[in-house]
Amino acid sequence: MKPVKLGKESIDDSRLAADKNACRKFGPCGAGDLAVYLNGYFLDRHYYIPYRSISRIYKRVAMSRGGFSGKGIFASIPYLVVEYDGGLEKQCTFKHENQVDDMISYIRKTRPDIKTISHDAEVRLALRQKERESKKIKNLSGEAVKTIEELEKQRNYLLDNESISRELSLSSRRKRAFLTNSSSYGWVALAITLLGAASLVYGIWSFASGNGNFGIYFALFGMAAIFFFSGVSVLPTAKNNRKSVMTRADRALENMEKYISGYPDFYLPARYAHPAVLARMIRTIEEGRAVSMDEALDTVKNDLKKINSDVTVEQDEYDEIVSIKPMFLNFDYS
Repeated sequence: MKPVKLGKESIDDSRLAADKNACRKFGPCGAGDLAVYLNGYFLDRHYYIPYRSISRIYKRVAMSRGGFSGKGIFASIPYLVVEYDGGLEKQCTFKHENQVDDMISYIRKTRPDIKTISHDAEVRLALRQKERESKKIKNLSGEAVKTIEELEKQRNYLLDNESISRELSLSSRRKRAFLTNSSSYGWVALAITLLGAASLVYGIWSFASGNGNFGIYFALFGMAAIFFFSGVSVLPTAKNNRKSVMTRADRALENMEKYISGYPDFYLPARYAHPAVLARMIRTIEEGRAVSMDEALDTVKNDLKKINSDVTVEQDEYDEIVSIKPMFLNFDYS
């Protein structure tokens, strides 16, 4: 089907069809050479927005009360947000957060002119960076400088193949959530999924019979999507069960062990090998809280132990924490 244009700019039909067919797919959305392709309620890649109309593409996450700690019935609900035409916005729901991360990473590499964080996040990040700069020690020791240089090299090594670190993080988060969720959540998830199905059926019936208006249809189909994504993420499936979750985590760990074996004397064990861990270690040394790698890692561990669901942090630090804390929790910080 021909995708529907969003916004003022358009692409001629022949080029549009070729671009959509060849686009890189990320869940229900996609990124071509000319445009991004976004999902509707029922159809994947149903809309398109040319890159020349886009100012920002970024991730937004709706998190339930227990989501931060991996406890609670609702999983996080990830969205891809596209800002275009000077203020318009299109939000797309994804089932898997890693698909949003992969698409944003792809956009960041192929379209560096497009910002990949929200305006508010950009302002907070600038303030956060200024705050971090103020904490840095001006005259570090030679040992500290040498340690930072080596940690930077190891961090860049992980960033060269970022997908391995990302999979290690995602599989660790999934494993942590599976181990901490109560078995009773499955029954609640089933009830939520049935509510989603009921909302969908009633919405279709209302639309077909003409009993309602756009607001009612929007609310019903919206609730159906939220209930489905929240409930199905907890229900046992072919990919959401103990064996598959543990197998995925073990495979990710094996892949990381194999990858870091290519770097002589890589410091971190594979279970903690993530660019964000190394970045936090570097910051502890820059702030004068550590000098050696051992001291830096111990400081990072202590910082992570102090952070729980009652602690409020900035968005950039939140992203770091949820990426790496499950990796430490799964191995009890050993």
